[in-house]
Amino acid sequence: MTRMSPAMSNPHIRTELPGPNARALIARDAEVISPSYPRDYPFVMSHGRGTEVWDVDGNRFLDFAAGIAVCSTGHAHPQVVAAVKDAADKFLHISSDYWHEQMVGLGERLARIAPMGEPAMSFLCQSGTEAVEAAIKLARYVTGRSRFIGFLGGFHGRTMGSLAFTSSKYTQQKGFFATMPGVTHVPYPNPYRPIFAGDDQGAAVLDYIRMLFERSVPPSEVAAILVEPMQGEGGYIVPPDGFLAGLRALCDEHGILLIFDEVQSGVGRTGRMFASQHWGVSPDIMTLAKGMGSGLPIGAMVAKRRLISQWKRGAHGNTYGGNPITCAAANATIDLVEGGMVGNAATVGAHFLAGLQELQRDFPCIGEVRGKGLMIGMELVESDAAHTPARALCDDVITRAFHNGLLLLSCGASTVRFMPPLNVTREEIDEALALLRTSLAEALDGRRA
Repeated sequence: MTRMSPAMSNPHIRTELPGPNARALIARDAEVISPSYPRDYPFVMSHGRGTEVWDVDGNRFLDFAAGIAVCSTGHAHPQVVAAVKDAADKFLHISSDYWHEQMVGLGERLARIAPMGEPAMSFLCQSGTEAVEAAIKLARYVTGRSRFIGFLGGFHGRTMGSLAFTSSKYTQQKGFFATMPGVTHVPYPNPYRPIFAGDDQGAAVLDYIRMLFERSVPPSEVAAILVEPMQGEGGYIVPPDGFLAGLRALCDEHGILLIFDEVQSGVGRTGRMFASQHWGVSPDIMTLAKGMGSGLPIGAMVAKRRLISQWKRGAHGNTYGGNPITCAAANATIDLVEGGMVGNAATVGAHFLAGLQELQRDFPCIGEVRGKGLMIGMELVESDAAHTPARALCDDVITRAFHNGLLLLSCGASTVRFMPPLNVTREEIDEALALLRTSLAEALDGRRA
């Protein structure tokens, strides 16, 4: 495990990283916790407030990973904490066999904000992968069809149904074949790294799906197309304008359901409540989780009422769905996001994007900056004509950012992704940009050395 001296430019880093308390806890973890967790660097959390977090040795960091886009309202937002405490004082669990105010209230909120353009209902669960499982089960149930279309680079979870769609890294599938049968993957349109000929990669992907429908995948057997309106783990890729609308038209033509996976992009992350709203396209089914509960484990499959109402009693269920504590956190989260945080994500996100574009002018290794709201990717590339993904540089920048006091994660082949809490301030954005500049310079100096 690499240890470095405290960054002289950051007075908040007081010890070498990891510090002695962190090293001790990591050693204990190694004896009892699965090694499958993809830990990137040795951050051991003590507590957090807003965008700031502290490790067990007293070092302070800016958290621009937010628990993988989960801590949407920041760490320990007082309104969310109060809602959780109030709910916990009443009861901790009753199961989805019964009714309670928090569960019904959350269903009402989701029905009100759902982007379906018609009445909607929800199935509540604990995670994104469970929300996706519910979505694909509903699609099969109501259509009587068994095939699906997914996208290369997509991430939809790790249980065997959702894993059949997940293709952001082969590591996620290696050793688990066979997953659920019937999923055909197609390229996700990436204007920066085009696969097909032509300027409109969205139109080219739609043509490719049409060719599949003519030659190998009978559209009459396809239950649904599952897609991220903005691709997350695959590289924080913004699709070309017109692509989602084209998918909608293709689905309508063949009686196929359109499922939007908004687990990472939803609940205000992109400066709109849902990423699909940037293009005005409505899904038949939508999956949510991550930022929906400000850190508590909750997910939802939201669908048009005319679809989900076809489920018969017992067709699908779970034990913890609608848990009062997690529903209380989600209700408070949605209130906060609607009450101003989604607007903050849009305005502060634009400020952040502009700052990254300014950084790009000084660092040619930044091939592209892309995103919406506070879902932003910075792709690092080599200096060759092909803009080869700079994988090692990306890893080095993220590690050095940690040692400088900034928590980041990567996605795609070589993209640094930024997903701070939705209430991050302009001042915190500027501090993060300064730390990022230092980390980039250090990583490039290390290469030259």
